[in-house]
Amino acid sequence: MSSSPLPDTSRLLWSKAGSRGRRPPLSHDKIARTAIGIADAEGLDAVSMQRIAADLGFTKMALYRHVSNKAELLAIMIDMAVGEPPAVSEVPGGWRPRTEYLLQCLTETWSRHPWLPGATVGERPMGPNEVAWTDRAVEALSGTGLGGDERLAAAFILFAHIRNTQSIATAGTQPWASGGRFATALTELLHSRRDEFPALAEAISGGADALTDNARRFGLDRILDGLAALIAQRT
Repeated sequence: MSSSPLPDTSRLLWSKAGSRGRRPPLSHDKIARTAIGIADAEGLDAVSMQRIAADLGFTKMALYRHVSNKAELLAIMIDMAVGEPPAVSEVPGGWRPRTEYLLQCLTETWSRHPWLPGATVGERPMGPNEVAWTDRAVEALSGTGLGGDERLAAAFILFAHIRNTQSIATAGTQPWASGGRFATALTELLHSRRDEFPALAEAISGGADALTDNARRFGLDRILDGLAALIAQRT
């Protein structure tokens, strides 16, 4: 059975892997690197072909000789920004330390590029670097007795948790707590109307330590504990 041809953007992403040679004055990488700098500093909405061309000192039409459209540019940006994942095979202590190390590196990557969680959703072409992160997550769970599909499902769940807590850490998206403390106005409002919200008012009366990092650590421990219980059953 013949395979379907790769879409143009996917072909571009995967043909770049491992490429070497002389770098021309303008290239996919140079355009994407400039776009990443803009997105890191000002957000993804600030990225435009006109802005990139101005920063590089080229015309917008010159950019289109290398990048067909903004969607293709975004695909290249994502794969360049995520970079190659760390090796996990030599992390001592078994599957859990390996997984935690990989997720910590993912968190740091998304912190450097806060636009990444929002940009890496939906149906879209994925490059080799991004695919390699999932490969490393599945590898971290090797030897646990979990099936291949279960390891992949676990990777999806873990990445989704990091994505979610990273996204709500962005300024303006988390009204509940900051630095382990509920917003003063919200706290006062809930206490003044505790008859309407009794469970929530009681929950915050003891502080919000579990929310210091937007519940990332709390949620991650619960997911890993669940995996540990399943792995114990299998082994």
